[in-house]
Amino acid sequence: MCYSVQVGRILVGTSGYSYEDWVGPVYPPGTDRRDYLSLYAERFTFTELNFSYYRLPTADGLRAIAAKVPDEFRFVVKAHRSLTHDRGPEWRRDAGRFLDALGGVGVRLVGVLLQFPYSFHYTAENRRHLASVADALESARLFVEFRNDEWDHEAVWREMERRGLGLVIPDLPALDRLPRTTPRLTADHAYVRFHGRNAANWWKGTNVTRYDYRYSTPELEGWVEPVQSLAAQSEVVVVAFNNHFAGQAVANAEEFMKLLGVES
Repeated sequence: MCYSVQVGRILVGTSGYSYEDWVGPVYPPGTDRRDYLSLYAERFTFTELNFSYYRLPTADGLRAIAAKVPDEFRFVVKAHRSLTHDRGPEWRRDAGRFLDALGGVGVRLVGVLLQFPYSFHYTAENRRHLASVADALESARLFVEFRNDEWDHEAVWREMERRGLGLVIPDLPALDRLPRTTPRLTADHAYVRFHGRNAANWWKGTNVTRYDYRYSTPELEGWVEPVQSLAAQSEVVVVAFNNHFAGQAVANAEEFMKLLGVES
């Protein structure tokens, strides 16, 4: 696939943009959801498309989304759940359909996010599955996110380097069994995802309350040098804020851009 990203570029945005609770904090009151993306694109030049996790995208659908934003806008598309979570017998068919759909984004595609669940443990079976998914999607730039610390060791990093898989560095609550947040480059592309540090709700919260967190300025400042260091060694660093509750991701992303000196 052909990618159009300036070497060393840092892309900052949020994990999704279509949240009803952003009307008021982010979008003007009364905004129609069909206008969310065009308004979002006035603030940022990148977003993750997360609906593709819940339903397989189509080329026409992605083409229609891309038509709503300026030419310089970029997307990461999250892999469908059949590749990372559900993993039924037809996942290879879904992988083919998913790849075909990516053509609708064209050169605006930065890559594909493979987010594996906490239950994706470091087993021989799961290592084989990850390798198979990487092979099936090898024509796309891939970013891999693990949600438990079992994958935190050198053998994993070496295999990711061999395959050119970008590691997603998650910022998470400081809880046992969650991955460390040590920045590490395993390819010419890297990813940092800010999920918030809501330790109280991480295990027992919902998909809304778990990400109810507002990063402080000092917490963001601690990430400036690591992100700049990654950018100095890679083609692109993607930074996505997933603390989406009530638009907190937007506020933190905009503040982080200012700290980095990155223009929208």
